[in-house]
Amino acid sequence: MAKISVSGLTFSYDGSYDDVFCEASFILDTNWKLGLMGRNGKGKTTLLRLLMGQYAYRGSISSSVLFDYFPFQIREEEMGHDTIEVIEGIQPDYELWKICRELDLLRVEADILYRPYDTLSHGERTKVMLAVLFSRESYFLLIDEPTNHLDMETRELLCDYLKKKKGFILVSHDRWLLDSCIDHVLALERNQIEVEKGNFSSWWENKQKRDQYEISENEKLKQEIKKMEESARKASAWAEKAERSKIGFNPSVEHDRFLDTRAYIGEKARRMQQRRKNLERRQQTAIRDKEQLLKNLEQPVQLRLTPLTHHKETYVRAKEAAISYGSTQVIENFSMELKRGERILLQGKNGCGKSSVLKMILQDAGISVPGVENLCIRGRHELAAGLEISYINQDTSFLRGSLDAYMERESIDGSLLRAVLRKLDFERTQFEKNMEEYSEGQKKKVLIASSLLKPAHLYIWDEPLNYIDIFSRMQIENLILEYAPTMLLVEHDKDFGSRCATQVITI
Repeated sequence: MAKISVSGLTFSYDGSYDDVFCEASFILDTNWKLGLMGRNGKGKTTLLRLLMGQYAYRGSISSSVLFDYFPFQIREEEMGHDTIEVIEGIQPDYELWKICRELDLLRVEADILYRPYDTLSHGERTKVMLAVLFSRESYFLLIDEPTNHLDMETRELLCDYLKKKKGFILVSHDRWLLDSCIDHVLALERNQIEVEKGNFSSWWENKQKRDQYEISENEKLKQEIKKMEESARKASAWAEKAERSKIGFNPSVEHDRFLDTRAYIGEKARRMQQRRKNLERRQQTAIRDKEQLLKNLEQPVQLRLTPLTHHKETYVRAKEAAISYGSTQVIENFSMELKRGERILLQGKNGCGKSSVLKMILQDAGISVPGVENLCIRGRHELAAGLEISYINQDTSFLRGSLDAYMERESIDGSLLRAVLRKLDFERTQFEKNMEEYSEGQKKKVLIASSLLKPAHLYIWDEPLNYIDIFSRMQIENLILEYAPTMLLVEHDKDFGSRCATQVITI
């Protein structure tokens, strides 16, 4: 049994005024199956890279184990190579039989290794990289958001695999996965790092209790401060009155006041002033204490949506539709009806054609997205005339340049977009950065905020929750349940689907 000891860890990125970590200290056991949780941008990936020794920092990190990190970095010039060549660049001493064994466990045919890497879907790339990771032995694994783009079946395979592992740190926003395969939580809260035994549900229950305690203590403190403010106001009035009485008097009114009473009056005024100052000090101390409360409170702010209502009841209808890209058939005999107020969730294995169904509808609506130009559709497919659609692409690579330039390009009200992003826990300092510097979760939040601000009859979201933190997922779930928009979704988060979908279509 080995320990990972972190003491006084302080780190900030070059050019940043804010520390990502400040004097952080904690101890982890390498036998633990840890779930690493926190808001987007709180430093989860940064912490894993610090453990890997990729950044310079102050403080100490000591461990007797070797770390291995997922996902592996693939250079742009390698993307066109065969997958086996990409693997060789990542791990020159790989053993092919071990990788094939892991691919088989992940239910992927080994011939994927001889296909160009850039032709693989996001889910297929993830499975290949997981096979490389799992083929390496005697490492403590740092697994950073492996479920993005993975279908539910593969998530279950991943969960079963992780249950058999001895120890790891898993960054994931999938509540079902965290509940199923971790036994400890490492939580990056707003102003502290919490290490706790249990899974996500037990940690969340304890956190809600801690938050409720902070809220009740804050209410008590506000009442105390209000009383102290009133006492300070009265003391100040008494002190001022006593102070004025020291100097000068009217003999016709104060006929009993003589010079020997001046000392008494002066002492009385001094004591009153001292009492006022003591009350002010107590008040300032109480206010500082109040500022210490609510420091880790997570209260997801309510989001708003403005869905439009179309005059037709049926928005989308497809009957025995077939979709192909050139000569490659992706889906056949697909039928569905999407009516006003329904939220249909498309499920199925990676590569089964879920995103292609979305592109079929976008093509009918005249919305240009990558891949639509090569789409061939046969069979019956109809879209209600004049339907306004708000679309979220699963790809964020096109988000470049400043946020201001993006808002101008998309004709989005800047103040409204910033307000929604702030509700999704975006720091104001992020508004000044180029979007290339954003984490993947922050990029996704830009797309979600943009979609929420567009009045639409139909919201088409393609894997909107990839990289999105748990708290923001809860906000989005509550939003959908409150406003009940008409939606067509591709999403693999089991909890999200069970709460928000009115119908599930498995392809």
